[in-house]
Amino acid sequence: MDEPAARALASSFRLTAPPPGFADEPWPVYAALREHDPVHELTPGSFLLTRYADVLAVYRNPQALSDKQREFGPKFGVGTPLFEHHTSSLIFNDPPLHTRVRRILMGALNQRAIARMEASVGVLVERLLDQMADQDTPDLISSFAAQIPIEVIGNLLDMPHADRGPLREWSLAILGALEPAPGPAPLARGHAAVTEFLAYLRTLVADRAQHPGDPETDVLTRLMRGDAGGTLSERELLHNCIFLLNAGHETTTNLIGNGMNALMTQREQLDRLRAEPALMNTAVEEMLRYESPVQLGNRLLAAPMLLGGRELPAGSFITLGIGAANRDPAEFAEPNRLDVGRRPNNHLAFGQAAHACSGMNVARMEARIALARLLARFPRIEHGGAAQRDPRLRFRGFSSLPVRLG
Repeated sequence: MDEPAARALASSFRLTAPPPGFADEPWPVYAALREHDPVHELTPGSFLLTRYADVLAVYRNPQALSDKQREFGPKFGVGTPLFEHHTSSLIFNDPPLHTRVRRILMGALNQRAIARMEASVGVLVERLLDQMADQDTPDLISSFAAQIPIEVIGNLLDMPHADRGPLREWSLAILGALEPAPGPAPLARGHAAVTEFLAYLRTLVADRAQHPGDPETDVLTRLMRGDAGGTLSERELLHNCIFLLNAGHETTTNLIGNGMNALMTQREQLDRLRAEPALMNTAVEEMLRYESPVQLGNRLLAAPMLLGGRELPAGSFITLGIGAANRDPAEFAEPNRLDVGRRPNNHLAFGQAAHACSGMNVARMEARIALARLLARFPRIEHGGAAQRDPRLRFRGFSSLPVRLG
């Protein structure tokens, strides 16, 4: 793309009406924005950041708030199910609620707890691989990547297996409403999903109150009991159970799907990883950078902030271009090349500072086990048909990814 075209593309870009093909290949647009308009005004008082240094600075600024009351009122309608959910969950809150919920939750997701999960995740992965082996061209998303986090989160909340069927569709509907410009149909699906999920959780919580689990392994029991700092209200409890599913499902599903697609496309990196399995940890980090499962984040400035030589006033809405920042050549050499051995790799896929993803080490563990066992079992895995990219912009992943197993 020549410079005049890049400048024109950057100046006219709108998330609510992106150019054709943006969902499939946003990288040329992000490159144009980084070069020509890194603090891009989307609408008056609303800015998109695409440079690594700027996104990192906002993550680390305590005056860049996560609270979404002002933003989500017009978007969802004050008092609606989606508004109630997205203004109650951990990710869209600031202290003191964020501190209180995160402290209780992180106690259940510490390294000891994650180590205890590994054996059951391994058993689950092997069972899914057995099932895939009987199919000609299994869909890596529905048959594998999406199944793993659903089972892990279901186990964390100790949900009966028979109750887990609706979880993926609930999650997709609730998160789909976070898109820059959701239409009436996605909003209706999101409201319905929150309502149905809450009804189910009330029943589950009532049963758990009568039959509490081990708080060391049962996150729901732990959240219900609280800690020395206090307990959660019913609204906080229910909506943060929904948050657990949504956050864990989306990140892990997209990480595994995006990662395997990248390996199958850049075959030399797949062969390198098979030859050097000790690189799996760095490979997972590179997959998170290369195609970040969550592409966009948001903050609200409570105080003026200087970004890219421009002072943004208090009250500015900031959209964090996470995927763009993770392809910034100022931070990453050859950013458009997958490198399973990349070091250092200080990507921003899980955020930074107080709002760093609380379940990031669970996602890393799931991906590490899933990818290692998949490649060991089917070393010649390849694309088995046309992949279907999820058209959402905030979340980057696949709706389907057919494969042939080797």
